[in-house]
Amino acid sequence: MPKDALGWRCKFAVVAPSTNTIVQPDMDSLRVPGVTNHFGRIYVPNMKVASDEDFVALVEAIGATLNDAVDRCLTCEPDYLIMGMSALMFWDGRAASEARMRALEARCGLRVSAGSFACEAALNLFKVRRIAVISPYFPVSDRNVTRFFQDCGFEVVRFRGLKCSSPVAIAQVQPDELRAHVAEMDGDDVDAFVQVGTNLSMVSLCLDLEREYGKPFVAINSATYWHALRAMGIEDRFGGWGPLFEKH
Repeated sequence: MPKDALGWRCKFAVVAPSTNTIVQPDMDSLRVPGVTNHFGRIYVPNMKVASDEDFVALVEAIGATLNDAVDRCLTCEPDYLIMGMSALMFWDGRAASEARMRALEARCGLRVSAGSFACEAALNLFKVRRIAVISPYFPVSDRNVTRFFQDCGFEVVRFRGLKCSSPVAIAQVQPDELRAHVAEMDGDDVDAFVQVGTNLSMVSLCLDLEREYGKPFVAINSATYWHALRAMGIEDRFGGWGPLFEKH
C-alpha cells in the first residue's frame, strides 16, 4: 500500500474539544520523524462551569459530538486514534471507561489511546502506588478520576481540583499557581504526581518538577502520546521530554 509522504510511519488522528488550546501544541512537540498528527475538533461551546451539574453538562456536550469529530478524522485514513480529552475516559471507573473505549474502537475500526489508560500504564512502569492528582475539574469529575485510579490499584493520597470556570479557562492556569499546589500536596506519602485534564498545560512544567522533587510527574498529554507511539510499535528514544521517552 502506498505510504503517506510525511506520515510514512504513522498517521495519528487526534480528537479534542474545540475549546482546547493545549493538546495540539503539546502533541506536535512530541512528534518523531515519519509520524504526523491530524486534529479533529469536538464542537463544545465555552460553557460557564460553576457547579457539578454544569460540569456534567460539559461532559455530555463533549460526548454528544465526539463521533462527528472522529468521523471527520477518518477521511484522511489514519492509522490510530488518540483521545485528546480525558474526563469522559475516566467516567464511572475503569471498567466503564474500557467499555467506552472498546465501543469507540469498534465504531471507527482503529485502536485508541486515552489519557486515563496511558497514565495507568506510565504509573505501572514507574512502579508507584501512592499518588497525588491535579485536575482542572469540579468535584463530580474528581470523584470519577479517583475511582478510576483506585480501580487500577493506586492509592490516591491527595487530590487537588482547580474548579476552572470554563473549558477555555483551564488553559489559562499559569505555572506558578500549579507549582504552589504541588508544594502544598507533596509529602513522604506521595510516590508520584499525576496531572489530568488535557487543556491544563503541565507537560514542560512536569519535567522541571520531576527534577526538583525527585519523583515521577505524569502529565496526561505526554503520557497519551507516548502510549500511542508505543502501541504503534514506534520505539524511538529521545531526550528532553522525560523518562517515558528517554527510557521506555
